[in-house]
Amino acid sequence: MLKNKNIVIIGGTTGIGLSAAKAFVREGANVVVVGRNDDSVSEAGKALGAQAVALAGDATRPDTALQAITVCIDKFKGFDGLYHVAGGSGRRFGDGPLHELSLEGWNKTLELNLTSLMLSNQAAVQAFLKRKTTGTILNVGSVLGHSPSPRYFVTHAYAAAKSAAIGFSKSIAAYYAKDNIRVNVLAPSLIETPMSQRATNDEVIQAFIKTKQPLDGGRMGKPDDLDGAAVYFMSDQSRFTTGQVLTIDGGWELSEGQY
Repeated sequence: MLKNKNIVIIGGTTGIGLSAAKAFVREGANVVVVGRNDDSVSEAGKALGAQAVALAGDATRPDTALQAITVCIDKFKGFDGLYHVAGGSGRRFGDGPLHELSLEGWNKTLELNLTSLMLSNQAAVQAFLKRKTTGTILNVGSVLGHSPSPRYFVTHAYAAAKSAAIGFSKSIAAYYAKDNIRVNVLAPSLIETPMSQRATNDEVIQAFIKTKQPLDGGRMGKPDDLDGAAVYFMSDQSRFTTGQVLTIDGGWELSEGQY
């Protein structure tokens, strides 16, 4: 489905991004993946093979996505799509319930999850317009952006950032539709990634997830649960789809969960 497609993945060396990169390569794409950790970048490069380039970079810096897109064009002679996965918890900076939320926690969490997304999307749109080509952008949001869980997942800056990612994506999707640039969002629930270790190792949260995400026996999601949707949105099969949010949550949004 992705033969001859050239795709940049910001946050593509671990978790959801790396799983997608492997799926994209299997479907015939060339990929440039960007990650913050040198070890994960090296491992991703080895795992993905000749159809990929792995780069180290901080997604919150303005030049990171620009560099990745330039490498994609130079190496693979084209740029067709951006998948923005980068983001993460701001708990270590002070994110949490509003009455305890620090200003640093707010600013760092929005920078990590929203500013990085704006920068990569901006770089992609600029490249599409400059090259006079069509293109597709897929952003990763979170079910917490529209379906909160007030007992175990109380990070109000993170929820704000992920909700804003949806509004931002829809807004630019509307503006650039005339240029045949598509922008869509995946909103996953709790997925097994390095970010989710707190929940993974908490028996109480795991019992909650069993009923909150009741599909497939009640479990945390896996990174490859998102791969099929990501391939669809990066492919020409979604050529008439823009401004949409696909929630991939194992039933989270439909279930109250049991405490």
